[in-house]
This record gives sequence, C-alpha cells and structure tokens, in this order.
Amino acid sequence: MILRPPLLLTTVGSWSLVFLAAFESLAVTAVMPDITADLDGRGLYSLAFSAALAAAVVGMVGFGSWADRRGPTVPLLLSIVVFAAGLLVSGTSAGMPMFVAGRFLQGLGGGGVTVALYVLVAMVYPAETHIKIFGAFASAWVLPSMVGPFVAGLVTTALSWHWVFLGVVALVAVATVMVLPALRGRDRPPADRVPMSGQDWGRLARAAVVAVSVVAMTATPFAVVVAAFALRGLLPQGTFRLRRGLPATVALCGVAAGVYYGTDVYLPLLLHDEYGLPSWISGMTLTTGALAWAAASAVQARLGDRVDTRIAMMTGGVLLAGGAAVELATAAWHLPAVVAALGWCAAGAGMGTMFPRISTLVLAYSKPGEAGFNTASKSITDAVGGSATLAVTGSLFTVAPFVGPFALTTVLGLLAIVIAARVTLTKSLVNA
Repeated sequence: MILRPPLLLTTVGSWSLVFLAAFESLAVTAVMPDITADLDGRGLYSLAFSAALAAAVVGMVGFGSWADRRGPTVPLLLSIVVFAAGLLVSGTSAGMPMFVAGRFLQGLGGGGVTVALYVLVAMVYPAETHIKIFGAFASAWVLPSMVGPFVAGLVTTALSWHWVFLGVVALVAVATVMVLPALRGRDRPPADRVPMSGQDWGRLARAAVVAVSVVAMTATPFAVVVAAFALRGLLPQGTFRLRRGLPATVALCGVAAGVYYGTDVYLPLLLHDEYGLPSWISGMTLTTGALAWAAASAVQARLGDRVDTRIAMMTGGVLLAGGAAVELATAAWHLPAVVAALGWCAAGAGMGTMFPRISTLVLAYSKPGEAGFNTASKSITDAVGGSATLAVTGSLFTVAPFVGPFALTTVLGLLAIVIAARVTLTKSLVNA
C-alpha cells in the first residue's frame, strides 16, 4: 500500500532522505583517514564525528518541537536545506575546521529531517500502514551500514573524498521534490498554530548546552559535568543512578552507543595507518559489523519471548565488550587484520542482540502520553553517548594512539554488561 499511488512518491522520497542522512552518518567513517590526511587534520579526527552527533541532538529537539507546533512543512524543508548546506561545506573544505563545521550542519539538518518526517508520516499515512513505513525507514538505516563504507571507499579511491559529500547533494534535491506534493496543506492553519512553550524552549536550551559541552569535552573534562547537568531534564529520573527498569534501559543505550561508535571510527584509521589498507577494504571491515548487527537483530525477532530479556541483553553486552577488547588487543600487539574484522563481527552481533530489545523495553515501560518523551530520551542518549565517547577518545588518541581509545571502549563495554543486568525489574517482565 505504501508503494502505490497516492503514497508512492512520498514513500520513495521519504525513504531516500532517511537513507541519504544515514549514508553520510555511517559511510564517512571509512574515508575519514583520507580526509584528515588530505586536510592535515588528524588532531580533529574525533571532533568531526562528535560534532555531527551532538548537533543531531539539537536538530531532533528543535525541529521536532517546531513540527509538532506548526506542522512539518517548513521544519522539514529548512532541515533539508541545512543538511544540504553541510554537504556542500564539507565537500568543498580546504581545511579541517571548515570540514568540522560542515559536519555540524549535517548533524543538525539530519536530526531535523528524521523527526519532521515522522510528523509527516502521522499526517499522511493511515495508521495501519505506519508499521510498514517505519520498517522501511529502519531498512534505510541498515542498508547504508552494510554498503555505505564500501561505496564511500570506492568513490574516494576512484574520484576523491569530496564526491562522497558533493555527489549526495543532487540526490537530496531529487528526494525533496518527491516529498513536496505531500507537504502541501499539511501545516496547521495560522489560528491553530501553537507557539513554542516555555518547556519546549527549555528542552531546546538544554539540548544546545549538551551539544556545546560534548564538543568542549575535547578541551576540558569539566564539560562532562555541564553536559550531565543539562541532560537531567531530557532523560527519565534515575538514569544517572542506573535505576532498574526504564532508567537503566535508557542508560544502556548511551553506553552501548559509546562502545560501538567510539571503536568504529578508529578501526578504519588503524587499518589505514598501521596496516596500509585502502579505504574500500577498511570499509568492508566495517560492513562485517553491520551485517552481524542485522543478522543478530533478525535472530532476536525470531526468538522473541523464548529467551529471557535480561539474559539476551547481557549476552549482547558480552559480545560488544568482547569485540572492543579484540580491537584493543589488535592495536596493542599488532595482530592480523582479519582478527580485527572478526572482533567487529562480535561487536555488531552484540548491538543487534541488544538494540531491538532496548526499543521494545522503552515502549513497554512507557505509560500513556510518555512514549514520545521516552523514545526521544533513548535517541538522545544514543547520540550523546556516542559523541561524548568520541570526544574523550580524541584526547586519549593524542596520548596513546589506538590503544587509549580502545581501552576506554573496552571498559565501557564491561559497564554495559553490568547495566544490562538492571534493565528489567523482574526476569519475567517484558520479553521482546
């Protein structure tokens, strides 16, 4: 039904926008060694990732609240413009500071595109088709994680890393044209528009503080305290205390993201610098992790409640921590590159085991009227956990290249195992 008129163009255009945002978020990892080498910006390597993730938090909160209040048209189109501007800035960068600025714009616009599209779906698609379109959006994230790093590596080898960004701009324009008909008349009438409330502005201010603090973590550890304070109003009570149930579940999402992304961005750099492998091969290594993630997610869907949630979550934590530990051992003792690939398969399987159940638990713990806040909290901890870890690993990389970042993510992996034991109040609660 979603691939038939009158929804066909909207479905293809929306899916394409999600896919392109995901592609830029995931594929760039494989070519960052070439970019930083070309721009002489190795010192800002991790900032290029953390800036995008931190900006996505602001985009999700700001554009999401705006779309709820006035309708999706203007917020979606503006977020697309910001995202495209980020692609142009990054693709034409002659220095690393300009490239980081472009990545920030990509994150800001990409976060806005995601939430504004969700508001559009609620207006355009019948309720019975929501599961289909959201399933399609999920595939739009999975596919880039499988092929994106490899494709980006090939483009960089055959042409230039610049085209990994510039080549996407035209595709964004085409996707936007497809969505335009569905946007007509979707904004609320002027008399029905609700201005941003004090709570909305407060959440946006907190999100901005979090984003700035995450970026500042590369320079001062004090920024961690500021970010934690700002997050308090954006997360369920008890999240920092790892209270059993929903708070621990949300916290696990952030810690697991820190382990995965904090390791993921340095793995291709390790293979490039220490093993001399080209970008397309290191991209294939990242693809193995993505494939393992997808396969483990499919296994969890089939197992369902036949496996206790707590056991499944702890198993995923062990696989994730083990994968990070393998990368640490590879960097410390210069083990064969194939060992790093196998370790990354384990880490991907760990994420695929945990994340479907995390999403299910968050919804199961949500009371009526809380699902939106709790789901946003999960997304925020995902982004902040990854970006904060990248900020810290960037400092560690200057002191102990590769070993320092991988040691931190291994420790976080062990913490993930501990938190996984606290995600359910009882063993029988919410088996997904």
